[in-house]
Amino acid sequence: MLIVSLVAASLAALLHVYIFVMESLLWPTPRVRATFGITSDVQAEHTKGLAFNQGFYNLFLAVVTIVGVGLIVAGGVGGAGSAFEASPSGNALVVVGTGSMLAAALVLLLSDRTKTRAALTQGVLPLVALVTLLVSSY
Repeated sequence: MLIVSLVAASLAALLHVYIFVMESLLWPTPRVRATFGITSDVQAEHTKGLAFNQGFYNLFLAVVTIVGVGLIVAGGVGGAGSAFEASPSGNALVVVGTGSMLAAALVLLLSDRTKTRAALTQGVLPLVALVTLLVSSY
């Protein structure tokens, strides 16, 4: 179960890096504008700063999650054991990163039901990571 958790957490982090790229680097492009429902150049320009900042939040969640996964794979900070050994620091970072991703997906879902697909896209992998990490801890 731990392997499933680490794979799901890593995929969730990669998805959030992709969201960062779209929001912070590619915001004015036609494809990204269409993805986020931005219909005009004026609207894209007006929301560019917000998207840029939001993209970095997604990047930071991804970084926290990947560092946690790395610590778990390495066997924990200062651990002399083998890979995939219990890592309280790694577990904590994966929980914080994926938990925040899941919380953001829930906020999106509850605030705008038309964004259900986007909320599920960004929330399912973190949910799988959290549940399987919890199961693997017992």
